[in-house]
Amino acid sequence: MDFAFILDPLPSLKAYKDSSVAMMRALRDRGHALHALGPGDIRWEHGTTRARVHALDVRDDDDDWYRAGAGETRPLADFAAVVMRKDPPFDMEYVYSTYLLEAAQREGALVYNAPRAIRDHNEKLAIAKFREFTAPTLVTRDADALQAFVDAHGDAIVKPLDGMGGASVFRVRADDPNRNVIVETVGRGGERTVMVQRFIPQIADGDKRILLIAGEPVPYALARIPRAGETRGNLAAGGRGEARPLDARDREIAQALGPVLWAEGLFLVGLDVIGPYLTEVNVTSPTCFVEIAQQTGHDVAGHFAEALVAQAARHRGA
Repeated sequence: MDFAFILDPLPSLKAYKDSSVAMMRALRDRGHALHALGPGDIRWEHGTTRARVHALDVRDDDDDWYRAGAGETRPLADFAAVVMRKDPPFDMEYVYSTYLLEAAQREGALVYNAPRAIRDHNEKLAIAKFREFTAPTLVTRDADALQAFVDAHGDAIVKPLDGMGGASVFRVRADDPNRNVIVETVGRGGERTVMVQRFIPQIADGDKRILLIAGEPVPYALARIPRAGETRGNLAAGGRGEARPLDARDREIAQALGPVLWAEGLFLVGLDVIGPYLTEVNVTSPTCFVEIAQQTGHDVAGHFAEALVAQAARHRGA
């Protein structure tokens, strides 16, 4: 089969740890062809959604991991599946990409994650669908309400709704002399909607990333453990990744959310869990494939590839 991946610029991908590269290598190992494009390569013209794509020769050398062929323009419906792996920011250009991918779906393309589902699941606010698993949380622009939440809980995490990798995530205590400026900065003086959650002390044991593939959990999570003096476990913020088998609470959350999210077309999801609480639902470009595979031997990318090929085969036979 022939698969298209929508990616950030290829030279920017760190092949030694990048989940998208691991996915493509797994598909290559199974005999499939690969093409790459960026969001800016997609266009709708005379009723057809096309993109300028480059055939990829994907290699195992992390320092020289690909060769890109000459560009060609093809309808997205020509591919067995189109895999959307563009990192945030989830800005209006990202939204426009999802509109174009929806048009491709109407023309018969198989697109994962489903573009409408990506739009409908803000990675922070999607937890509102599953409030039985969440810590006390407030989402608002109202600075007074944010301050009252911090007073009520004494220790809280304040973050914007559009960040990734731990960017602009602050821990605020009731007696923090900087709490006013933190609330003002994150909320841009009331112009931006902010999420505040009660601080979960189990972060010291790791912020676990649980992966769902076609609604089913990968049996291992990656616990991202904050470095000394830090409250964020994100790998991008210097956290250390430790793979662990799912515990009973992890499985409870994954089994409750998996079928619901898969029914909406979310083929690959990263659930963030701290202690007993769900904190985020990642749907744009979930990662941690390589770290889990290296530490446990579980071939996450192979799991992904086989599930994707199975869905593409069903789609072709529909």
